[in-house]
Parts: sequence; structure tokens; C-alpha cells
Amino acid sequence: MNYFSQLIGQDKAVELLQQAVARNRIAPAYLFVGAAGIGRSLAAKCFAKLLLCLDLAPETRAMAHKRVLARNHPDLLWVEPTVQHQGQYLTAKEAETAGIKRKGTLPIRIEQIREIAEFLSRPPLEASRSLVIIEEAQAMTEAAANALLKTLEEPGRATLILIAPSTDSLLPTLVSRCQCIPFSRLSLEDMEEVLRRNGHEEILAHAEIGAIAQGSPGEAIASFERLQAIPEALRQRILELPKSPLDAIELAKTIDRELDTPSQIWLLDYLQYIYWQNRRQKNFLELLEKARQYLLNYVQPRLVWECTLLELLS
Repeated sequence: MNYFSQLIGQDKAVELLQQAVARNRIAPAYLFVGAAGIGRSLAAKCFAKLLLCLDLAPETRAMAHKRVLARNHPDLLWVEPTVQHQGQYLTAKEAETAGIKRKGTLPIRIEQIREIAEFLSRPPLEASRSLVIIEEAQAMTEAAANALLKTLEEPGRATLILIAPSTDSLLPTLVSRCQCIPFSRLSLEDMEEVLRRNGHEEILAHAEIGAIAQGSPGEAIASFERLQAIPEALRQRILELPKSPLDAIELAKTIDRELDTPSQIWLLDYLQYIYWQNRRQKNFLELLEKARQYLLNYVQPRLVWECTLLELLS
């Protein structure tokens, strides 16, 4: 059975993982590195199905597959960055569903690493090993990363998979304890194939989305969704640029009110592409990139937009 049939354009990563299982040399920890949206999480899910079904009878594998996909397999723990809200920790998707507006990036907290240690303190219930998958591992706080080191030293009957954009985004001591599996950006043909398979043909008509995605189907889908979420009237106002200082200040206020910080950061990427295509002015790109860096460093968004739009106006 080909557990990786859904994964397109990552033949090298698939070969490394399949060979590890075939040779019975499964590492205690893996680090899946590469850009967001190119298949790292899907590969982790496929690998989870493979590892948690080793030595299972054929008639029980189908149920195990479903439980892995639903993330309720008793020997699988999936960890993501969270936002704290009313005493609860919510993932980004849960926060969005609950209508919680979040500012900046979300962390992986030391409480979650302690949960991993507790999870691994008991033997696996159904599979031959336990499995922990940590998405956006670069979001670990310093305390969380240091706590994870202890777990990686003695994982027991378990395998951990860390997912991050690069080895440089993690502590060297963490990287040294993992087998690195590199993931590459997809070719245009492979990206289009992924989008078609997942029912997103409409995205192919937007050249600017493909350019922003740069070989990442996940980024293309996320970008299209963000574009659709921006009210049409606001989108047109942004593309036309303000006509006066008062217009610039009002537009900054509207952007800050209607879009959360991640959407504002994406909007700057979108505007960089659009402005370059329409105006070919290098100083526009530099101003927008400076604004992007300010937002990433938690500068007050409305102030960032006011300054940026006023400079663009001048």
C-alpha cells in the first residue's frame, strides 16, 4: 500500500521515509523542513498512518487510518501553536471558528511540551510506538524548546516529528537530535496538479496568487481565501491608493479595523506584487517591505498603515 500517494512533488522526502521503515531504521525524531504549504503536514499525516499501522492486521488498518486523519488515535498527539482565551488554549483554526481576532503569531507553550512528556510516559496502547507531531515547531517559546530537549534525549517507544521552515529556525541542540527531511517548493505543473486534485481550479485564473505562492499550493489556497475575505470596496480603495492625507488616514483605520494582523501581513505581500506589475517603482516595494517588517515585530498596525500610505501618497 502506498501511504504517500496524496503527496505530490516530494519524491526525495518520501524515499527517505520509506527506506527508514523498510530497513527498520526509524529515527526517534525527525525534522521536516521547508516552506509552508508544500506538503510537510500531509507527509507527517501519511507517515503517521504508516508507522501506526506497522504490524497491524489488514482488517484493523482502515480504522487506524480514519483515527489518524481525525487526530483521535490513542497513540498520536498532534501539537500546534495556541492562543489563550478565557482560560483555554485554542489553535489558530479554533480561534478563527470562534471569531477571536488574534494579533501576531501564536506560540507553542511549555504546558504543551509537558503534555507531550506525560503522553510519552505511558506505553503505546494499540500501535508498536507512540507518535508526536509538532507543527510550526519554530513557534516554541524558549522554555518550551529547552523542555523538549529532555524528551528528545529519552523518547522511549516513540517517534517525534517536528515541522519547521528551516533548521536555522530552531535551537541547534534540537536540530542535532533529529533526522532532517528536506521538502522543496513544487514546480508550477505540480502545484497546479495539487490545486486541481483538491478542487481549487478557480485559483489558477489568478496569476498574482500563483506568484505570491511561489510553488506552495497551501500558500496559494490560503492567499485566495484571504483575498476573498477582503471586502471588494476595501480592495479597490487599496489598489487605487489614497488621494489625500485624510484619505490615507481613513484607509489605515479601515484596514486595521477589518483585517487581523496575519491578513494585513498577507495584504502587503499582495500589494507588493500588484504595485510592481502596475507601476514598476522600486521605492513602493521598499516601503511595503518595511511595513511588513514592522507588523512582524508587533508595531501598532494602524500606525504602520498610516505612515506607509502617507509615504506612498508623497
